[in-house]
Amino acid sequence: KPKKMAIIATKGTLDWAYPPLILASTGAALGWDVGIFFTFYGLNIIHKVKGKHLSVAPLGNPAAPIPVPNIIGAIPGMTAMATTVMKSMFKKHGVASIDELMSAAIESGVKLIPCAMTMEVFGYKDSDFLDEAEPSCGAAHFLSWASDADVSLFI
Repeated sequence: KPKKMAIIATKGTLDWAYPPLILASTGAALGWDVGIFFTFYGLNIIHKVKGKHLSVAPLGNPAAPIPVPNIIGAIPGMTAMATTVMKSMFKKHGVASIDELMSAAIESGVKLIPCAMTMEVFGYKDSDFLDEAEPSCGAAHFLSWASDADVSLFI
């Protein structure tokens, strides 16, 4: 029986989209059975429209490796600039883009599971998400699937 990894993705910004996708695609490449439960803002990662426009905000993100005072993040346009800088840094270091990581995850069979409760609260439909995403399910369904996971991660 292959190892199993259950990931819960709760954040929907560019910097928070990388960890679940990197870990999921790596686990799947190792032959593991992997599923990501996307809830709250994590749904943005698999949203057909919002997923193409993930950004990173410098305001309130003091750990960002951009050497400017945090208050500079309040200036209009700084989110776009920080997003561009982050994408450039990742590309310069050979890190796959979110689109590339998502493709790798999909091709390797990672289950993309949107949270039904959050979808209802936010007014989303199954058709709002990538075609490869599973039909929305509740927390009980995901927990049943994840109950025998070897690795469980909350991101």
